Amino acid sequence: MRNFLAFIRRFRVLLFFALLQGLALSLYFSFVRFPRSQYLTTASAVSGSLMKVRNDVTKHFDLSENNYNLQKENIELRYQLPSSFIKLQNGKVKIDDTLYNQQYEYIPGIVINSTHDKRNNYFTLNIGSEQGIKRGMGVFSSNGVVGVIHNTSKHYSVVKSCLTEAINIDVMIQKTGQFGLLKWNGKNARLGTMWGVSNDTEVKKWSKIVTRGGGGIFPRGIPVGMVQNTSVVEGKPLWDITLKFAENFTSTQRVYVVQNLLLSEQEDLEALIPNDPLQ
Repeated sequence: MRNFLAFIRRFRVLLFFALLQGLALSLYFSFVRFPRSQYLTTASAVSGSLMKVRNDVTKHFDLSENNYNLQKENIELRYQLPSSFIKLQNGKVKIDDTLYNQQYEYIPGIVINSTHDKRNNYFTLNIGSEQGIKRGMGVFSSNGVVGVIHNTSKHYSVVKSCLTEAINIDVMIQKTGQFGLLKWNGKNARLGTMWGVSNDTEVKKWSKIVTRGGGGIFPRGIPVGMVQNTSVVEGKPLWDITLKFAENFTSTQRVYVVQNLLLSEQEDLEALIPNDPLQ
């Protein structure tokens, strides 16, 4: 206490001057309009700059949670798309909750391991049978089709990506409806092949290729890629269509697994189709 009083006595003139200066500036900025506006503008700019710096530093801390929340929002929006429902009635459209039944559900997952430079490439996801994942389910990202579930354990699952030898996903050219199978030749991770389109039809460059939805693995209309070029298959009346994948398989991180609630019904019915067309 004695030292504090000595400090006050020693610097009393300077402290008194600082007090008067502060009081004078306060009165000046309070009652004179222009300096007050300049002060408020400067203070706001400084405060805004400090908040921006703080946000730039802290925004990455919640990145994982924010991405997960975005996945949940995307699922909710996708539930509202017509491709996720099956129509129960034909004819006139009615405003009625019983008009459509939910056909597809989506389970979010994160890629924790992957390859893209082998002949057959796979992804490992952080979700498994405990989350309802089963072999044969389709997998896609916000960009487009990724692959099909190959195997599952309780907490993990392995996805056979589109960069495999026998992927065979039903796809179609969006504008014309011409359909075929998605394949991969093992050469370029950005390019795939659409096989089975007759060469007596015109296929335009950059046409969008999407899922057909016929196999019950994916809803109709999920992006697959765009036509890059076409050539005639030697000895066959077919186009060899090269497409550029919508998904970049070298950087896939967050995906959705498709659960078709009516798949077993479709498979049971199709199992009754005779192998011999004459039967």
